[in-house]
Amino acid sequence: MTRFTRLILLGSLAIALLPIQAMANTGDIGTIIESFVTKQFPDAASHFWIVNETQWDGDEMIVDMNAIVTEQRQAAPTASRFLLLIVEGRLKGIQSIPLDAVAECQKEQEA
Repeated sequence: MTRFTRLILLGSLAIALLPIQAMANTGDIGTIIESFVTKQFPDAASHFWIVNETQWDGDEMIVDMNAIVTEQRQAAPTASRFLLLIVEGRLKGIQSIPLDAVAECQKEQEA
C-alpha cells in the first residue's frame, strides 16, 4: 500500500470515530449505571442491567432500571429494581423499589 492510501484510510477511521467520542463526552449513562451496579453488588460473579424507562428534566434524568445479579455462591440470579437520579452526568440519588411496583419516571407536580 502506498503512503497516500494509508493516510486516507487512517483519516477515514479517525473521522468515523468522532461521533462515538462525542456521545461518550455528553454523560455516558451506561458507564454511570455499570459503576452503580458494580458498587451495589461488589461480590457478584456476573451481572447485567436493563433500563425500563427514563425521564429527562433539564440536566436531571431519572432512570428506572432492573439489575440481575448472580452471586458467587448462588446458582440462580437475583433481580433488583432501582430508580436512579442522574444530574449533570453524575449519579445523585438511588431508590430501591419492588420488582412488581408501578413506577413512573415523570416530572414532579405541584399540588
